[in-house]
Amino acid sequence: MPRAAHAQARVATKRYRIATVACFALAAAGLFTLYLQVSRTYPENSDSANILLMAWDMLHGHVMLHGWWLSDVSFYTTELPQYVLLESFLGLHPDTAHVGAAMTYTLVVLIAALLARGKASKVGTGEGVTRMLLAAGILIAPQVGVGVFIVLLSIGHIGTAVPLMLIWLVIDRSGSDWTGRRWWAPTAVAVLLAWALLADPLVLVSGIAPLAGVCLLRVILTARAVSRQVGRVAWWRATLRARGYELALVVACLAGFALRQVAYGLIHYFGGFRLHAVPYQLVSPAQWPEHTWVTIQGWLAMFGAYPTGHSTQIAFAIVHMIGVALVAWAMWLVARRFLRTDLIDQVLLAAIVINVLLYVPSVLGSTTDLNTREFAVALPFAAVLAARTLAPAVLHSLPRYARLRAGERRTGRHRWAVRRAWAVPALSAVLAAYLASLGFAAVQPKAPPANQQLATWLAAHNLTYGISGYWQASIVTVETGGQVTIRAVYPGNLQRDWWESKHAWYDPSVHAATFLVTQDQPGFYNLWEPDPAAVAAFGPPATTYEVGPYTIYVWDKNLLN
Repeated sequence: MPRAAHAQARVATKRYRIATVACFALAAAGLFTLYLQVSRTYPENSDSANILLMAWDMLHGHVMLHGWWLSDVSFYTTELPQYVLLESFLGLHPDTAHVGAAMTYTLVVLIAALLARGKASKVGTGEGVTRMLLAAGILIAPQVGVGVFIVLLSIGHIGTAVPLMLIWLVIDRSGSDWTGRRWWAPTAVAVLLAWALLADPLVLVSGIAPLAGVCLLRVILTARAVSRQVGRVAWWRATLRARGYELALVVACLAGFALRQVAYGLIHYFGGFRLHAVPYQLVSPAQWPEHTWVTIQGWLAMFGAYPTGHSTQIAFAIVHMIGVALVAWAMWLVARRFLRTDLIDQVLLAAIVINVLLYVPSVLGSTTDLNTREFAVALPFAAVLAARTLAPAVLHSLPRYARLRAGERRTGRHRWAVRRAWAVPALSAVLAAYLASLGFAAVQPKAPPANQQLATWLAAHNLTYGISGYWQASIVTVETGGQVTIRAVYPGNLQRDWWESKHAWYDPSVHAATFLVTQDQPGFYNLWEPDPAAVAAFGPPATTYEVGPYTIYVWDKNLLN
């Protein structure tokens, strides 16, 4: 290539990269703005508030969260650093949770698009763009209500999809040819797995198990085929040459798990936070049909396809059924040719199936479709799988569509081309409907934080430190910026609730709790009525107030004693 032409090509490549980065930056800013408005349509509760309080403690020097008992998920290396950064600018405020949720889901959509695109050398520009649009389109519009809770506001497992998809990106972009120069890829996978697993034990199910299982399967199948060709003496060398990369990834999975155990052990040794055990238990098979129905409802809501609400919402949900159908089609195609498909596609399908199959027969499926957040990583995984699988078919319909519009003869084989040609305009119309759905969600009225009436009343009456149930406690503390503090206690004995709480909160030498709040409003998040005998043990209250669904008992002594 002449020097001038080479320089011109370099300039063109540089401009293309700058334009690509600019497009991603604009997309990120636009999506974040919309998702922030969508997140605000669902009220924050004490789950979000406790994460904010943990980050506030870390921001003020308690980096290892001394004295904290967290839930069964720490978020220590994912959402918590993000919230520390946000609180350093925004302070301790309920809206900080909405900002964090919008940031997280924006990252999920953009990283899913990059993962769907695949390696540049393997796919052309047209197919890469088609893949990105398909993946982002399926994810782009969360459903108002349960869908927003599952994939946006809930401090659940949707954030875990970010490090996991980064891991899949590393594997996908590093290639499958094992050479000494690719040692960095398994090393990066091990470190990233440890990072993600320290934050969320679900990584065992969503990351380590599917990756290690698929890699071992590929090694075993190759070893069987090679042993028949080269004999039993040299088969292991041939297998290592063919599947050395997969073996290195299995070692990376084990190393990542070991690194996480060491990291958590050091945190515990130096007095850092403690975790509850994951409350996973199997239920009676008689309950499985009910759990299956709850799972289906949550799956549809996660994809924005659960028909509920008024006519406009139902219409948007019906359109979102197309995304569910595309995902189901892609999963079926990958399952049919599972042994011949790409490593990342195999891992994505395995992760989705394992997550759902473990969820249905367990106690996790015993509640409501809100608990679908336990397998929320299946949403971006499924979107990426659908994009990588179906994009070639969509792309191949483009030239046929152009020829047919020009008046190509419609006989025999071209009748099939006519049907294929509808793919592009149909999917374009669906994407437009998805964007309209996102706009509809973004203009819905904001929802105030839970228990706002209680927070306002307590602040107005100078009641500053008290006790109540889990869902009534920390959200009031965050709403008032610490002006009113409520700590969670168990209803049976009014002792410290160990779920996401700090020991120092209950120290009677430091704090004096003078009131108790009960709530008799129906609903999982609203009903909290303690044992009357436990309340009576405090003696007669000095004053009792009735404020809407709340009853506030006030004493002239420290209830923490």
